[in-house]
Order: sequence, then C-alpha cells, then structure tokens
Amino acid sequence: MGGDHAPATNIGGAKHALADHPEIERIYLVGDERVVRAEMDAQGLSGHRVEIVHAPEVIGMDESGAKGVRRKKASSISVATDLVKGGTCEAVVSAGNTGAAVAAATIKLRTLPGVERAGIASPLPNEHGLCNIVDAGANPEAKPRHLLQYGIMGAVYAKRVLGKAKPCVGLMSVGTEDEKGTDFTREVFALLKGSGLNFVGNIEGHDLFERELDVVVCDGFTGNVVLKSCEATAKAMAKWVKAEMMKGVVRKFGAMLVKPAFKAAMARGSYESYGGSPLLGTNGVCIIAHGGSSELAIKNALRVAAESVSHRLGPHIEEEIARCGQPG
Repeated sequence: MGGDHAPATNIGGAKHALADHPEIERIYLVGDERVVRAEMDAQGLSGHRVEIVHAPEVIGMDESGAKGVRRKKASSISVATDLVKGGTCEAVVSAGNTGAAVAAATIKLRTLPGVERAGIASPLPNEHGLCNIVDAGANPEAKPRHLLQYGIMGAVYAKRVLGKAKPCVGLMSVGTEDEKGTDFTREVFALLKGSGLNFVGNIEGHDLFERELDVVVCDGFTGNVVLKSCEATAKAMAKWVKAEMMKGVVRKFGAMLVKPAFKAAMARGSYESYGGSPLLGTNGVCIIAHGGSSELAIKNALRVAAESVSHRLGPHIEEEIARCGQPG
C-alpha cells in the first residue's frame, strides 16, 4: 500500500517480476485485501506464486515512522516485516514511508550482531558504473563508528551483490586533502583509514560522477540531501533540454535524431533502472523503493531483494563487521 501510485504500480511491478524472474518463488502482497484483490483482478494477476496478506492499516507519508509502527500494528509495512521475522518471507520491499520501513526493520528484525545502526545504500550512476551512498537517510544523527560500519557494509554489498572484487570506499567531505572537513569527518577518516577497507580518502560532490567509487560514506542527513539534490538536478536538466529542443523546426529535427541517445542517457540515470535501496545491517533483507516508483522500479526493487537473499548478504556483513573490529 506504500508509494505515490499504490497499489496499482506495486501490483503491476510484482506481476512483471514474477514473469521475468523465475527465481522468485512467491510474492506476498500485503495490504487491504479488498483493494488489493480488485487491483489484481484488473491487472489479471493470479496464480500460486502470488498471495494476499490482509493488513487494514496504512502508515501515511506524513506520519512519524517509529510512532506509526508502534501505533499501527496492522499496517501493511508492519505486517510485511512480520512475515520476514516469522520466516514466511526472506525479504520485504516497500515504496512507502521510509521512516516506517526503517523503524519496522530495526524494531522487528533487529540489527545484525555487531551492527549498531542500519544504513540505506542508494545507488547513484556515474562514469564508471554504480556508486552507493551509505547512509542515504536511515540515521540522520550518526556517530563516527556508525560511518565506519556503513563503509564495511557498503563494501560487502558492492563485493557480494554487485560483483566488485575490491570495492573503492570514499568519505564525503569538503575537500580531498586528509585534513579537510569537520572534527566529525576527520575522526571518521581515521577510522576508515585503519579499517582494512580499500579506502581512497575524502571525496567531494563532483567525484560522485567523475571518480571510480563503489561506496561513499556519510551520515544520513548529508546522504539524503545529496541524493535528492542529484535526483532533482537530473529531472531539471532533462526538462530544460527537452524545452530547448522544441524551440524551432531545426531543433525539433535535431531532437528526432538524438532522441534514442537522449532516452538511453535518461534510463542510465533513472532510479527506475536500479529499483530499490537495501537497508544494510538488519537481520533480514529490507529494500526501500522510491515513493514515486513506477512498475519498472518496483520490478527492479524485487529483483534487488532476490539478489540480496541469494548472495546471503546478512551473514557476510556480520562476518566482516567482526573481522574488521570495532573502534577503540
């Protein structure tokens, strides 16, 4: 029931995921049974690989996530997370209230041994592939040791799920020199440098798109601002380019010629292509999809969930947290 276009896009995305990913054994659609079933019938979705789980309540986008989870025990995100907690499911995917998804996962599933705070890993495409920002909003008021763990967990995700042999980890700061930044970022720098990770040092905003990076570490406040600023910039640029292309016959003709390249570039930078952001560090897979997710985005979020399950991401994170040790 979560997202700007729920439940239609969520059900449509599930339908496409079931068709394109046979490795997904079953999808449970959690929400108001009457509403969900009506939409399933409208889209022609049925079969033994899909099942409805009734949840009469919804945590709105404007509600406090933690309070909503505690108050609305029968909300769709709470019931969906309980399915993972009880072992019925191996992953939960939500395009709804991010705070509620994070709260439900951390309260009900708990964090993995050694992990103090879960972090959202949000993919950002650049010249070299994908760069994951960790944390992108789960923990706005983080401590230096939390960012060390974000670096470890992000590196595990990049290695195990994305296939990076030696993930490059950078720290978001205001300059590339070692001494740049606040007291907070300098402390994080020292922790990451001594962690055994492939730490490449401080990075700046432009490095997100120009430099070979697999993980960029920052607190949730900074990460969320960076991510949403990048998304808004991409949308604005696409709108401006389209408007300029429509000015005059010559430009319109040129636009027809470059339309395939323009569409390809837009797809490369679209969140729809990457689906969802894993909440790293919880004792169970939780994928957070964009609130404005389309059917394609939901399908890919379900794919990301299946990939995280198949690569046994949780045990690998637990192992690396123990191996890298904790800051003294």
